[in-house]
Amino acid sequence: MLGRSTSSYSARGLTTPRPGVFAGRRPPSLLARAFARNAPLRHMDWILVVVVLGLTAIGTLLVWSATEPSLLASGQDPRTYLKKQLLNVGIGLVLMAGVSLVDSRQLRSWTPFFYGCTVFSLLVVLTPAGTVVNGARAWFSLPGGFQVEPNEFAKLALILITATIFSQARRAPSGGPRARALFAALACAAPLIGLVVIEPALGVALVLVVVTATLIVLSGLRLRIIVALTVVVGVAIAAAGGLNLLKDYQLTRFTSFLHPSQDLAGAGYNAAQAKIAVGSGGMFGSGLFHGQLVAGNFVPSQQTDFIFTVVIVFLLGVVILRALRIATRAEDLFGLLVASGIAMWFAFQAFVNIGMTIGIMPITGLPLPFVSYGGSAIFADMIAIGLLQSVHRRHRVFD
Repeated sequence: MLGRSTSSYSARGLTTPRPGVFAGRRPPSLLARAFARNAPLRHMDWILVVVVLGLTAIGTLLVWSATEPSLLASGQDPRTYLKKQLLNVGIGLVLMAGVSLVDSRQLRSWTPFFYGCTVFSLLVVLTPAGTVVNGARAWFSLPGGFQVEPNEFAKLALILITATIFSQARRAPSGGPRARALFAALACAAPLIGLVVIEPALGVALVLVVVTATLIVLSGLRLRIIVALTVVVGVAIAAAGGLNLLKDYQLTRFTSFLHPSQDLAGAGYNAAQAKIAVGSGGMFGSGLFHGQLVAGNFVPSQQTDFIFTVVIVFLLGVVILRALRIATRAEDLFGLLVASGIAMWFAFQAFVNIGMTIGIMPITGLPLPFVSYGGSAIFADMIAIGLLQSVHRRHRVFD
């Protein structure tokens, strides 16, 4: 018999099949599955994603604008930095997406391995395998003119290992973590900070110190322990200056910051030209490819150290606020510390980079997050956004 009557289906408690649909409803489309209730894309912070994309687009455009005149004058491809930065951003976005899709609990289990690899790379870069640039042995040179800077990933390793230690520590009767967790966190932070100082990369070391202090404060330790630790750090900084542990060029940078007009042709040149460039642009700037000081190569390190606009400051503020929002809504202490550490990292680094441009901070090699040229910096920034997304997906109350 080729078919069955409607009554036979009803008698057996089955629903009469619709014409042309034998096995029920059609499978959902790819777009519908991507944004289903439990799909990862449904619970992403899309405001954060859009703002980061905007920052990288503006940064790439400004890098191109800042470097084209000098490349044209030297007879090179005027789009050299543009092409490299586009490649860096593309790889960074892939890293961001990959980390975003990983559960934050899985990330915590991978932290020791990532921390170990970072420490190992910081050790190797100090050997002849590393490349010296501007007095610092902090890079691995790769074919095609690309370089990898391990200290950028030290920021991620520090945040992850510290958050892991404090989140897994047994709580003291007062409710905060025991002192043993503090010593473990400091023991893990010390190699990262120490190796970065040896390179030397003082700006990155300052970021690591500030982030470590932030995570310790947020971990719930007693106030007297925090005060004692602050005194110890203050004494160590004073000893570094008194024992002449700083390199000559680092002392020169501090001297030029305190007395900017003392050596305008030497140590004070960078800061002076940067301030002139900012002032000559006025409220709305000179326009892309029309900056006279950039075209004349008066501003040094145009692609890294001296790029910012009012729009960039606003967008960076949005990124920091979204990171803080993710921290307040985190499901556990690990997520709270990771998001808070990333927020402090971006805030302090942006403050230092913009501050040195307008003369309120000494000149350092810290890039502006998402904006300055550099592969390692972009990769680390994008991985940090991926970590924020991973924490956001497990927040307590869904939007």
